[in-house]
Amino acid sequence: MRLIVMGQQAFGKDVLSKLLDINVDEVIAVYCEPDKEGGKVDPIKEFALEKGLPVYQPAHFKDQSTLDELQALNADLMIMAFVNVFVPEAARDLPKMGSICFHPSLLPLHRGPSAVNWPIIMGRTESGYSWFYPTDGLDEGDVLLQWTCDIKPDDTVINLYFKNIYPSAVESVVTVCDLFRDGNPPRIKQDETQATYERRCTKKHAHIDWFKPVDQVYNLIRGVNPAPGAWTTLNGEQISIFDCAKVAGDGVAGRIMDTSEDGFSVQSVGGRILVKRVKTADGPKVPAAEWLASAGLAVGDSLGS
Repeated sequence: MRLIVMGQQAFGKDVLSKLLDINVDEVIAVYCEPDKEGGKVDPIKEFALEKGLPVYQPAHFKDQSTLDELQALNADLMIMAFVNVFVPEAARDLPKMGSICFHPSLLPLHRGPSAVNWPIIMGRTESGYSWFYPTDGLDEGDVLLQWTCDIKPDDTVINLYFKNIYPSAVESVVTVCDLFRDGNPPRIKQDETQATYERRCTKKHAHIDWFKPVDQVYNLIRGVNPAPGAWTTLNGEQISIFDCAKVAGDGVAGRIMDTSEDGFSVQSVGGRILVKRVKTADGPKVPAAEWLASAGLAVGDSLGS
């Protein structure tokens, strides 16, 4: 089977590597985004060139010459792993078996670009990934296969993705290819009544409101750790909060209630957040207890507005 791998960054590179480990002769070309001026070479491009594979980097697929180039590869299947460039039907359908795309959510839940953040922020207890047949609609199209994992009470984005979703997803590309190779791969309709779409999770969404229930505050901090990073304010300046824990206690929301060598606790509604690691706008991440001392804060002071 003649394969094109389209992707970027570490995930695209690792998917490519897994396919080359199985059958080095099946991958015939790699597509990735154009180089960014002054930026580092994308890992998937660097790896593909090391392996002697041709690399194509069109900015879009609007030109007939770009489509002709893709068609000339005479591919059976295009595997789209972590793709930001819109790939229209005219390009997706050129391989004999079409194209299959990866998405780090249980579609139709959490369509959109921040699919690992939002399940944690929303307090869901499971996540996973889907391989689906892309259409011109965002993360729409029939599903080939899905994999589910638990979201643990203390999971952050980096834990959920890199310790759970990522390694399984890389391995699953072998199953994806086998399903196409065996013929008649599954096509499971997405249930549009269950579909959700969330926009990209940005710094705006990561603002902590200490007057919300403690579970919501805790889920927000976990769901944006490490990026874009939850934040609050102190005298109008932003303070980013990373590692934390949920603890019991009553008091006035936003107020620092106690301190320890582990950090300091801030009151929310129905409980407290034990803050363990923070970052100022122009500084590195530091232990919360260290920052508290340098900032001259004490029990009874308040964060936020």
